[in-house]
Amino acid sequence: MADQKLDNLLNLALDATEEEREKSANLSAGSEKGSQLWDVIIKYSGDIEALSGDGIRAVPLLGGFAVVSLPQNKIREFAGHPQVEFVELPKRLYFQVRQGLDASCFRSVQGAGDARGLSGKGVLVGIVDSGVDWRHPDFRNEDGTSRILSLWDQSAQPEPGQNPPKGYLRGVEYTGEEINRALSLPDQEGDFLVRERDLSGHGTSVLGIAAGNGRASGGVNRGAAYASDIIVVKMGIPGENSFPRTVELMEGVDYLIRQSQILGKPMALNVSFGNNYGSHRGDSLPEIYLTNVSNTGRTVICVGTGNNGNDRIHTSGTLDTGQSTEIQFSVSSREKTLNVQLWKSYADEMEISLVTPSGQRSCGSRAVRY
Repeated sequence: MADQKLDNLLNLALDATEEEREKSANLSAGSEKGSQLWDVIIKYSGDIEALSGDGIRAVPLLGGFAVVSLPQNKIREFAGHPQVEFVELPKRLYFQVRQGLDASCFRSVQGAGDARGLSGKGVLVGIVDSGVDWRHPDFRNEDGTSRILSLWDQSAQPEPGQNPPKGYLRGVEYTGEEINRALSLPDQEGDFLVRERDLSGHGTSVLGIAAGNGRASGGVNRGAAYASDIIVVKMGIPGENSFPRTVELMEGVDYLIRQSQILGKPMALNVSFGNNYGSHRGDSLPEIYLTNVSNTGRTVICVGTGNNGNDRIHTSGTLDTGQSTEIQFSVSSREKTLNVQLWKSYADEMEISLVTPSGQRSCGSRAVRY
């Protein structure tokens, strides 16, 4: 009966020899090598203190769960207590990034056994984002120098002797030489020389996926183009507590592509910022701009999509003459403003009204011409 309270993996681990358990990361998850003291997870009822003592220690958790440490030879006897409902062997946890690397086929094209051996060497990776942790080991070479060739911080206020990139009006451009000098100095002095900071960590994370070389993890968690050179744009923030605009994005993309042309190298450029404005037909000026410049030289622009795929933000349909339709949407009581955009293809005339749940109609019907 006690064995029926043990999960299958725990029963298997108890029946296996120590040598057999050592060969399996799953079977050995309950104890350290050579230790007879095991950790198990239990669901229990009643008084947890009644289950403790005689070499058994319990850490009660919320909801009738507990982590119990006890000798291996007492596990089945312990499971026989009526207060114990079920006992489970712990499972090892792994970085989910490993599964992502396998699913994206990074490993297969990077591996030594693959004739392509793709590493990103000779290619530039450009990113327009929240900045970068320029001290991070994944963005440095084996000799400690930076892989970042230049860094434009659009949000920085120039100090004497500092300037934006040539042709632009905002921020500060740090060269690779300045970054390397900052890395060679004590942290406080280096931070004074290169003042850029990735306050959210978003840009550092995205760049790690694209181009991290895995030095911080011994080469385990490296990105796609781990041997590439890097150019970074930290988008400026025009006002307090606000996000960058498409203005900063377009200037950042422009800077990166011009740098790739100056260096004469192909570039993979990543954009992970976005919004849900517009018709989504790709005909706004920023969208047309990205389409056009992606055809410049040897450049590919990668834009993140799908973050709002399940949010039901949009709807569409067709109206015939004289036809009316109702579209329902929900607004939280904490939302102080409501922005509704209508996009259509023809010069039609229609009437639109907003009706509250109580039946109140806003300002009557209003004709809208396009």
